[in-house]
Amino acid sequence: MKNLVFFLTRNQSLIYKVFLYLVSTLLVIYLLPKGGQFKYNFQKGKPWQYENLLSPFNFTIKKDKEALENEKEEIRSSVIPYFDADSKISTVALEAFKKNLDAEYVDSLYQTPKARIEQLGSTILNEVYTKGLVENEYSFSEDRIVYLKVGNEVSEVVFSQFFKKDDLVPLVTTKAKDRKDVIPLLQRLITTVAQPNISYNPQRTESAIENAINQINPNKGIVEKGTRIIAKGEVVEGEKYLILNSLKDQFQSQVWSQNNYYWLVFGYSMLVSLVFIMLFLFLRKYRREIYANDTKVSFIFFNIIVMVFVTTLVVKYDAAYVYIIPLCILPIILKSFFDARLGLFVHVLTIMLLGFIVPNSFEFMFLQIIAGIVTILTVAELYKRANLFISVGQITFIYILGYFAFFIIQEGNIAQIELENFVYFIICGLVTLFAFPLIYIYEKIFGLVSEVSLLELSNTNSALLKELSNRAPGTFHHSLNVANLAEAAANEIGANSMLARVGALYHDIGKMVNPSNFTENQLNQINPLNELSPKESAKIIIDHVIKGIEIARKNNLPDRIVDFIRTHHGTSLVFYFYKKEEEINGDVKKEDFQYPGPKPFSKETAILMMADSVEAASKSLKEPTSSKIDSFVENIVNSQMENGQFINANITFKEIEIIKKVLKKKLKNSYHLRVEYPE
Repeated sequence: MKNLVFFLTRNQSLIYKVFLYLVSTLLVIYLLPKGGQFKYNFQKGKPWQYENLLSPFNFTIKKDKEALENEKEEIRSSVIPYFDADSKISTVALEAFKKNLDAEYVDSLYQTPKARIEQLGSTILNEVYTKGLVENEYSFSEDRIVYLKVGNEVSEVVFSQFFKKDDLVPLVTTKAKDRKDVIPLLQRLITTVAQPNISYNPQRTESAIENAINQINPNKGIVEKGTRIIAKGEVVEGEKYLILNSLKDQFQSQVWSQNNYYWLVFGYSMLVSLVFIMLFLFLRKYRREIYANDTKVSFIFFNIIVMVFVTTLVVKYDAAYVYIIPLCILPIILKSFFDARLGLFVHVLTIMLLGFIVPNSFEFMFLQIIAGIVTILTVAELYKRANLFISVGQITFIYILGYFAFFIIQEGNIAQIELENFVYFIICGLVTLFAFPLIYIYEKIFGLVSEVSLLELSNTNSALLKELSNRAPGTFHHSLNVANLAEAAANEIGANSMLARVGALYHDIGKMVNPSNFTENQLNQINPLNELSPKESAKIIIDHVIKGIEIARKNNLPDRIVDFIRTHHGTSLVFYFYKKEEEINGDVKKEDFQYPGPKPFSKETAILMMADSVEAASKSLKEPTSSKIDSFVENIVNSQMENGQFINANITFKEIEIIKKVLKKKLKNSYHLRVEYPE
């Protein structure tokens, strides 16, 4: 049991990576479409590159989308509409006519008797309601056959038999031509009381349309087994393109529905596993620092799975929207947190996985990989707001240009180009701008630091650095000098210069607690530590690291910046007080004068240790010369190397030599001799 616990403890990082690998593989396999993969790749308008293709089994030829839509439109335009007749409306209209006539008829105004007018009006209304009265809004042709439902009976009638409200005035004029004195009265009364008794029934009509559409045969023929489908060199177009697509769909559905389900899952497992293994191998060989950090590895895998998940959802909803997915967010984010090479590598691997999901996989993969390369090449200095907008514009342009080129190759013209796809690319570009808030969210969730955050932290007007400059101005000035040295050195060896600069700015914030105990903040020659024993003085000096970590945590500084505070002295000795104690007592415990560490474990933290020690020691130089500066830089850095301070930093001897040269050059520029001007 003890051995098992020891094994698990010692290999917990490896065990976690195996677990992450298995979970990621299973999730991706679950998200992949449940169908076999057609082994032939073909594109419309291009020659068939394989040998003559014979049908492996009987299958039906499916109609293309355009043909099905045309049939649906034909059904919608030809289906017989339904109308309902309301028998009560005629009775209500007749009663209203008589009532209004009684109110408006005056004997002295009309020659025609009231009874005759009532009889004439009733005759006109009966004729109108016998044929039916409809609103003017219907646009059916006059010869259109419609279904009319009266009670429980449905009959076919011609739409032209119905009266429209616009027909009432001419009808009254015709029927009452012998009674011209009452024509205006009849027109006014009848147009007022006559309400349509025939109404369009949209529910019943739509139901009939849906039934007719559901009965459409999606197939247009059968291809017998052994029939030649296409010969080598023939152009894939027209009927042949339709047959090949039908074969592809049938093949995928048949393969998955047969008893080789587990073989297909096994095949998917191997391919997905290969992708993730390539990622692990890349990290282990070229990004060992990231590989050793389980949080960073989890972050990379999380983003891959999110992209696969989002793409799967979109394809299931409507594959036409696949280009709205902002896949270029992935390289932007990875470049922001890590580097361009890793961002592009992960992007390409992700696109390879998505090739199983999307239609027209070759076109999709080509466009996305090109867009990813453009993203890596153009997105730089994200902390400059305009840069992301410019890059997104370039990415969108590449999408549009690539799609346009593919369409011309496949169709041979631009007559049928779908402009809505260009809108999808523009939407994709706009959604890509979401990378900014997403970077912020990821920083909070995974504890990572991006270029944008580093720029904010490097602002000397930030609250913490302002407090440092007010309470410990000497330390603040020292930190600025160290930041300049560290940034220059990091640039020379290809390390993260912005990270090195920010780490240098905050590395001594612990000195704010008792600034007068440190020589750079002492305005006179009085040093409070002289009144204490060397051991007590050393403890005060060493404590500035612990207090710096506490202040950093309190102010929510990222862990990567806290690492600079923890490691900038490594496990070195407070040498001055160690020697002083040795002179007084002789027997000295090194532990009492040693910083708690840890030692620097990255190039940037190693650079800070060198720059900090050299800058601080340079203040003690009297009459500095070029040779003196060279000598003391060599002595300080070599001493740190001999004490094993850089053993965990993954930094080479060559890089250390380059850093030495940068430090020497910078210090010489700082201590350059001036001409003595006469008073």
